[in-house]
Amino acid sequence: MNPQTLFYVIIGIIVINFIKDKVLNALNAKHFNDNLPDELADVYDKEDYKKSQAYKATNYRFGIWSSLFSLSLTLAFLFFDGFEYVDSLARSYSNQPILIALIFFGIIMIASDIITTPFAYYKTFVIEETFGFNKTTKKTFILDKIKGLLMMAIIGGGIIALIIWFYQLTEDQFWLYTWGLVTLFTVFMNMFYSKLIVPLFNKQTPLEEGDLRNKISEYATSVGFSLNKIFIIDGSKRSTKANAYFSGFGREKRVTLYDTLVNDLDDEEIVAVLAHEVGHYKRRHIIFNLVASILLTGLTLFILSIFISNPLLSNAICVEIPSFHVGLITFGLLYSPISEVTGLIMNYVSRVFEYQADNYAKTTYKAQPLISSLKKLSKNSLSNLTPHKAYVFMHYSHPTLLDRIRNLKK
Repeated sequence: MNPQTLFYVIIGIIVINFIKDKVLNALNAKHFNDNLPDELADVYDKEDYKKSQAYKATNYRFGIWSSLFSLSLTLAFLFFDGFEYVDSLARSYSNQPILIALIFFGIIMIASDIITTPFAYYKTFVIEETFGFNKTTKKTFILDKIKGLLMMAIIGGGIIALIIWFYQLTEDQFWLYTWGLVTLFTVFMNMFYSKLIVPLFNKQTPLEEGDLRNKISEYATSVGFSLNKIFIIDGSKRSTKANAYFSGFGREKRVTLYDTLVNDLDDEEIVAVLAHEVGHYKRRHIIFNLVASILLTGLTLFILSIFISNPLLSNAICVEIPSFHVGLITFGLLYSPISEVTGLIMNYVSRVFEYQADNYAKTTYKAQPLISSLKKLSKNSLSNLTPHKAYVFMHYSHPTLLDRIRNLKK
């Protein structure tokens, strides 16, 4: 295969993926105004349902324009040799492969962030603001951007530098060293993300002694689950939407509740949500997802190692001087269909796991408070309660609210 043919393969992948997403979104949008099933009739009153329909339609239109802009920019960048220009610019500052790669990715990252920021701003301060979700101040928005860029530069830059260093030292065997590095990093982040990264963006405070903590502790004890670290996170500083999650293993195991969740749900509903999360832990879903992620990473890196030395990867996107960092870009574009397939598999597994966690909560606690909590959370986030089945299959990591309720009522 010559570079030009591979170039058009890449263009084809990008365009086909865009068309696929637009068709799925359009199919999904046709169901925005469907009548709600009897099981969901009490989620919204008439006014709130109209609001949820307007929210869905607004996001749908915004998604069309933002994705069209992204597609146009990507295609223009490819057709007008954008990667060659950035690579030449990076090489004008250094002749060291690692520094060239860091400058190359730095330019792309900063330029991408500048271009996408107006869309993020509009999404946050116009759409989310209009529908009553946004609590983010402009100061927080800017600080989040700066912190995110700094973290990407330090962590992402450090990992890229090490990968290229491994490649220079070992060439064909670099994927094994990289796999080891990524595995260590993934496990470390699973263990300490809440302790090290979250505080950079949010304040976490231990749940105070009282009825809620006592009920949580009583439930945890009843199922033989050691849980001493329970934190409240100030999610309300950015949005009214609620969430809860487990993180860490062993002594670092902790549960984090959004303050919005605590405000929206009563104590029984919160315990039911936690029982669902405990179900994930007890059924070893967290371990499975971690191991699956590590294995998929290893497979991806192994395939990368087979092709990365081929100059065709760099030449395919019109870069004259072959390099690891440019080959990485091309490989990412070509690998996206495989990522799509593995993503579908992982989404399916995730939906199965959600049913299992719901069943665990139903068996060890109660089904009704979990049902009512799911309804409240869906209402408060103006969720789409009638999604198209194809859209669910392609994009949902959780079953629909209707499917979860029917399962819980069995």
